[in-house]
This record gives sequence, structure tokens and C-alpha cells, in this order.
Amino acid sequence: MLRFLPTPILGIIGLVAFATNTIFWCLLLFAVAGVKFLVPIPAVRRRASLLLVQIAENWVAVDSWMMRVTQSAAWQVTGLEGLRRDGYYLICCNHNSWVDIPVLQRVFYHRIPFLRFFLKKELIWVPLLGIAWWALDFPFMQRYSAEYLAKHPEKRGKDVATARRACAKFRHTPTAIINFLEGTRRTAAKHVAQQSPYTHLLRPKAGGMASAIGAMGDMFDGILDVTIVYPDGPVDLWGLLSGQLGRVVVHVEQRPIPSEWLNKNYSEDPVFRAAFQGWIHQIWAEKDALIEHVLQEAKVK
Repeated sequence: MLRFLPTPILGIIGLVAFATNTIFWCLLLFAVAGVKFLVPIPAVRRRASLLLVQIAENWVAVDSWMMRVTQSAAWQVTGLEGLRRDGYYLICCNHNSWVDIPVLQRVFYHRIPFLRFFLKKELIWVPLLGIAWWALDFPFMQRYSAEYLAKHPEKRGKDVATARRACAKFRHTPTAIINFLEGTRRTAAKHVAQQSPYTHLLRPKAGGMASAIGAMGDMFDGILDVTIVYPDGPVDLWGLLSGQLGRVVVHVEQRPIPSEWLNKNYSEDPVFRAAFQGWIHQIWAEKDALIEHVLQEAKVK
């Protein structure tokens, strides 16, 4: 199998294969997205949206197959029982590296609806992928720093409103929306800069997830709380392409959405905001403890 080739050679083969796969499916996506954009007929646009998802799922399927033939990593996945392909899910997950995305796509492929991610607005300029994400209705978020909001208080709550509009598109289409609550990939430097109270996690940002619940919380079947751990350490994109991905542990816990949180406004309701933040921090404390347990258990093996 390819996984036994020398690392540099495997990396080059992986880079060419993934790049070719990306270009091929992106070109198909762009063609269908052009029809969807140019033809103002609702029936045509609905059919185009379905076709776009089918193309994206084929793209994910090929990527996942290439991961299997190039990686020797051992996978441990728990908590997938009872998931539905026609369900509505809001997913929260810790964020280690870009590899988290293909890991999530492989774990949930054909178990739940096609995955969409909350993305920083700047990522729309990523070559090929930015337009593909836009065509697939990925929700783009405008993030504002505390310093910027102090100077421009009129922008407060704008990112929350954006999340509401983005999620409203999926009210009549089974979907799964992922939110990396940390807002960025965890690094040791970011962890120190934030003075995070968690050992293995950055501080969570609750606004986007709370807005998704406010926009269509009554439609979600629940929250999928996902924890990804790389006991041998996370790898970057080159590490994935060159077969250096080590053990992968993914734990999924299904959580109900409290009914009293539906139709709440996170930016304007201080009681809801405090309750939601407390709930998120409790989840993050449990997630931090789980990561520590997995890492300690991995040392013994």
C-alpha cells in the first residue's frame, strides 16, 4: 500500500492526488453554482443546491478513501449510535489543526447530513476552496476583537446577526453545522496569551453557537459535542499528506438543547447569555478532562 512509501515520496503523491481531487470537484461545483446564481427560478435553485451537496459528498468520499490508503493511523471513534442522515445537528468541537476537518468529514460521512462549518469571513479568499464554501452555503462570520468593539460599539452583535441569517437558510433542509468554539486552532502560544483556564483547550466563544440555536434551535435534533484527540500529537497538512498522522480518537456525545433557550437573543438577553456561557464552560471543563484522560491512557499503551 502507499502508506509504506518513504515520507517525502508519499507526501508528493498525496499533494498531487488531493490537489487533483480538489480541482476536479471544484470545477463541477463552480459550474452548478453558476447555474444556481444566474437562473432565478426557485425550483432550479433548489435542484442546484441538492446537486452541489452531492458533488461535495463525492469529493469527501474520495478524500476519505485517500486517507485510508495513505495513513496507518489507528482510529478510535465512539458515540455514533442513533445518528440520522435526515436529521438536523449543531456540532461543537475543539480545534487542533486543519486535519480536524477531514477527520470530521470521514467520521460523519453518510451518518448525518453534509457538514458545514462556521468560517472566518477572510477564508472566502482561499483559492478554489473559498468559492466552493460560498457555493455550498457555508456560514461566514465576521469576527471583531475586543479592542475593535471598544472603538466601534455599533458593530457589537453584528457577527451574531450574521450567524442568524446564515443558519436561517437551512431551516427546510436537513443539515449539520459545525462550530469550532475556540475560533482558531489551538497552539501553545495562543493558550498562554489567552491565559486559558483549561489545560488542553482555548477559551470558547459562545456567540455563534448561541445564535444558531436562536435562529433554528427548534429544528435541531440536538447538539453533537465532539472531542478530537491526537495522542501522538496533531499534524499539519503536510503531515497528513505524507502519512504522518498518528492515532486518532474521536468521542461524540449527544446533548439536548434546553427548550427555554429557543428564540432567545444572545446579544440582548443578559440572563440567557450568562446561562449559555456557563453551560459552554461546563462542557469545556468536561472536554478538557476527557482529553487529559485519553492522553494519560495513551501513555500506558
